[in-house]
Amino acid sequence: MNDNSPSRLEMLHFARRIAERQLTQIDRWIAAEERREAERQHGIAARPPAPDWLIEHGLSGQDSMYVHTSDCWNAGKRSKGVTRDTALRALTEGGAPACPHCRPDTALGILEGLFRRCSAVSAGGPR
Repeated sequence: MNDNSPSRLEMLHFARRIAERQLTQIDRWIAAEERREAERQHGIAARPPAPDWLIEHGLSGQDSMYVHTSDCWNAGKRSKGVTRDTALRALTEGGAPACPHCRPDTALGILEGLFRRCSAVSAGGPR
């Protein structure tokens, strides 16, 4: 009888080579996933802070439809982050209305200043 089948020891060595290849592949997958996670964390850290104020523009992109606070649920897709000064100018000089939901005019203190000026005028103070 001719027994050319591998010995038990040869089969164990073969199984070890297969397991080593699988471990090498798993190590490559782990390294790739670690790189992706590092890139994601770097992207989060490098992201600029969210603006405090938004100006929503109309379809033409020129006219301002509303001024919003940054967390307003009603801010549209055409909203752009702006500075506090730009939001103040848009509300006081630019004619942009304040969003009736988030009330950026109140958050910016515009109504308080207007109320003080109106109170002073009605009380006979300086105009």
